[in-house]
Amino acid sequence: MSLSNRFKAFFRKTAAAEQPSPDDFQKLIGYYFQDKDLLELSLTHRSFVRAGNAHLPSNERLEFLGDSVLGLVIAHQLYRDYPRMSEGDLTKTKALLVNETTLTQIAREAGLNRYIKLSSEEEKAGGRELPSIISDAFESVIGAVFLDGGPDAARRVVLRLIYAHKESIISDSSQRNYKGDLLECTQARGEGMPRYDVISESGPDHEKEFRVVVMINGRKAGEGRGLSKKEAEQRAACKALEYYENLSP
Repeated sequence: MSLSNRFKAFFRKTAAAEQPSPDDFQKLIGYYFQDKDLLELSLTHRSFVRAGNAHLPSNERLEFLGDSVLGLVIAHQLYRDYPRMSEGDLTKTKALLVNETTLTQIAREAGLNRYIKLSSEEEKAGGRELPSIISDAFESVIGAVFLDGGPDAARRVVLRLIYAHKESIISDSSQRNYKGDLLECTQARGEGMPRYDVISESGPDHEKEFRVVVMINGRKAGEGRGLSKKEAEQRAACKALEYYENLSP
């Protein structure tokens, strides 16, 4: 059975299912596929294939392609728009625009996660809200658009869904990697690597708060609190960066 017929057979069996219409999804992303099979393939998670649908392929190969297409489009546009930006800053900005957090947030706002085909087990386990599944599906869709409409079509989708929101994404402090920035700062100053120590944990297990200090050359450079060690470390690094940024040249 051809790929097209396999997908058609599947949709005849699931026409009355809870899955929203693919036409609605195309409206959301602003692109209408000539080859609807590519759209369906981009939304087919491997758990669905393994759960009795082995005759259908998963979206993993499209995700591989979409990841490269996304990176190229964003890198090219940043290169054009910021002729004076250094290679390091271009790399950081690109990373903010294509990371899992950003893709997941945009995909959720567009409702993409409602259209992903998951196994019932993955669905029950909360897979529809799992960032790795959502962001991978987003990249798969971009790969599908690239194959269906070519580089220009993929570029338009990426620019409209992601790059158009560049300023708000970059200004979102939760996206900034303060620990990475602090490491660059201390290495540039010849002060070695920061060390993060948990100094206290409080509250019940489901709502525990961590206090973390960051030590640089044996001295306390910043302190942060958070509901996870990672969050507390980021806030401690942020405080340390504020100290360095306020130093006179």
